[in-house]
Amino acid sequence: MGQSIKNLDNDTLLVAPSILAADFADLGADIRRVEKAGADIVHIDVMDGHFVPNISLGPPVVKSIRKVTNLPFDTHLMISEPRKYAESFAKAGSDHITFHLESEGDPKKTIDLIRSLGCTVGICLKPKTSAKLVLPFLELIDMVLVMTVEPGFGGQSFIADMMPKVREIRDAITAENRKTHLEVDGGVDADTVGEVFAAGANMMVAGTSVFRHPEGAEFAINALKRVAE
Repeated sequence: MGQSIKNLDNDTLLVAPSILAADFADLGADIRRVEKAGADIVHIDVMDGHFVPNISLGPPVVKSIRKVTNLPFDTHLMISEPRKYAESFAKAGSDHITFHLESEGDPKKTIDLIRSLGCTVGICLKPKTSAKLVLPFLELIDMVLVMTVEPGFGGQSFIADMMPKVREIRDAITAENRKTHLEVDGGVDADTVGEVFAAGANMMVAGTSVFRHPEGAEFAINALKRVAE
């Protein structure tokens, strides 16, 4: 296992490069590269071809890359049946597992299962899902993930209309005096990160804008973190 996201400050801007945009032919080297460049977390997008219209990777890949870094593995299950596969990802080395509120099953039971596996837990909301639906679960989870693109593919354009949702969730976290992380995923780059951070998110998933930045990963990560200075 790597580090826990509980050890990360929820008032600090944290960068979680998504390996969906990495070079899968040299994945270990790409992860080491972004760690050296200042990444705080490794974001792992898991897609089943059913919940979202794409297929990505499974537990064997997580197990293989666990050997190359101690950074927290933030595993985002974009799958229909998160309870069916959570244990496999936990055993492979995931430190944190986020599931979709829109997926199958009772969210409370999914939270309890992920906790029982020794992982921290998050809930993700698709763009059309109201912030109000996640608020009853804030006391039970460690992270809320707001999608600012439709989940399924990397490199999409940022949906700025999601910022009121981010603000609403941040206001609830603050009102309840919680240490819950608020993560945003989708189209986050140097042009959009300021707006996202101002709305209250502290954890930025960035794939294409980090792994494929023409000036390199360190330049890209520094550009993201600069808005919080």
